[in-house]
Amino acid sequence: MTQQERTTIATSQAPGAIGPYSQAVQYGNLLFTSGQLGMDASGQFARVVEEQAKRSLLNVKAILEAAGFGMEHVVKTTVFLKDMNDFQAVNEVYASFFAEPYPARSAVQVARLPKDGLVEIEVVAIKA
Repeated sequence: MTQQERTTIATSQAPGAIGPYSQAVQYGNLLFTSGQLGMDASGQFARVVEEQAKRSLLNVKAILEAAGFGMEHVVKTTVFLKDMNDFQAVNEVYASFFAEPYPARSAVQVARLPKDGLVEIEVVAIKA
């Protein structure tokens, strides 16, 4: 078995980490992103959940691209929602970022998100 190198991914095109973590970590052909809130790189939140979902996914896309990946490489997503009643609205935005074959996905309601966000999305991507 060959030794794989672990690489930290960072881009100014997405918000910086607000704690002791990386925007993403690449290990060989796998990329793991941290959860991305619905805010821009300056830390400003969008006002409604649809806009936050879009911004979250744009942040994910920017991080993927910084590592040489694309949305087509995403195999698993996790969507954290402050309110499960927003599921359909977020789902419509989410669908505009992915094409078949769609990645596997989990969606859960949480009691609270960092900075009181409405949605947070993280992904795992692989390049074969």
